[in-house]
Amino acid sequence: MIYNFDKVVERRGTGSMKHDGLLARFGREDALPLWVADMDFEVCGEITAALKQRLDHRIYGYAIPSDGYWQSIIDWERNMHGFNFDCNELCYMPGVVKGIGFVVNYFTDKGDKVVIQEPVYHPFRIVPEKNGRQVVNNGLLHTGDGSYVMDLEGLERIFKEERPRLLILCNPHNPIGITWDVATLQQVARLARQYGVIVISDEIHGDLALFGNVHHPFAAVSDDAAAVSVTLSAPSKTFNIPGLVSSWCVVKNPELREGFFSWLEGNEFNEPQFISTVATEAAYKCGSEWLDQAKAYIERNIEFVEDFCAERLPQVVPVRPEASFLVWLDCTALGLGHEQLVDLFINKARLALNDGEMFGSAGAGHMRLNVASPRRIVVEAMERIAEAIGKI
Repeated sequence: MIYNFDKVVERRGTGSMKHDGLLARFGREDALPLWVADMDFEVCGEITAALKQRLDHRIYGYAIPSDGYWQSIIDWERNMHGFNFDCNELCYMPGVVKGIGFVVNYFTDKGDKVVIQEPVYHPFRIVPEKNGRQVVNNGLLHTGDGSYVMDLEGLERIFKEERPRLLILCNPHNPIGITWDVATLQQVARLARQYGVIVISDEIHGDLALFGNVHHPFAAVSDDAAAVSVTLSAPSKTFNIPGLVSSWCVVKNPELREGFFSWLEGNEFNEPQFISTVATEAAYKCGSEWLDQAKAYIERNIEFVEDFCAERLPQVVPVRPEASFLVWLDCTALGLGHEQLVDLFINKARLALNDGEMFGSAGAGHMRLNVASPRRIVVEAMERIAEAIGKI
């Protein structure tokens, strides 16, 4: 089946955060919304059909997840990423960010230190801080060719001197889209085990590896990684179903797992709604062809942005994501301060993007562009940027 990703679907008036939240977030309603990390593509029909079939039953009582739900997650991760685990190592999570909050609250006390690696998805900082933990930043290193690498020496120094309890790892990395290589992840795991640090690995973008790159689940790279890790992921980014809250968690080490899973169960945090389980099972069992076509479409959108910048906007340098539909735009050559850059994109170009400083001070001079939209929307966005910059 050929899916139509060029179709423009009107999302305003549906309670969409990305569209109906524009006025509250950006102060205007006429901006093109290319910020929140969901797609403007219709989900594959098999997910919709499975949901309709269940809803047509017309009794929505207390539900239990089917064996097929759990097995669909296990089979997907084994077949897609070579990540092997069994059902007792797996549990439902009501969202990846909530999962991070659960781990922070269960495994740490107020005042404990949590390491993040900026520029990075802002809840990594917000969740620990709002829960009274100290956030320690081991910033990524910006290389001369425009890419980023992990500062492993800095990480060991922080582990040794600061004695943190947790590291929150973004794998693949958001907003830059890095698929961390096995050697880097193995080093992180070795250091974490050596210094007694638990690693939360957020792998929500793992299914969206692009341009031949490969996602490596952290817990699968070594025995050290399996011993220290709590893996959080979901089909939500993969299949554009984040509103259905369908995340999951894997903990290989029983010393970490048993108490944590018991705490989740005791608070009923691990009980999914049937909407989540039905959609997840359908996505993982029937959505692979849709995903392949969606990724190919996203790759072409990214190539368009790259070509457009090279030809008409040399002041803006897109960092090609190795995974995800988010493009990190390096706008430092424009020489604008933070407020000026934000004003340029929001008020001059009329675009709603995430500004780089949202992801930490290292994101200054950058913007994050969501290209998971029909091509005509992406084209319009780039034309607006070119027009706005041309008037500086």
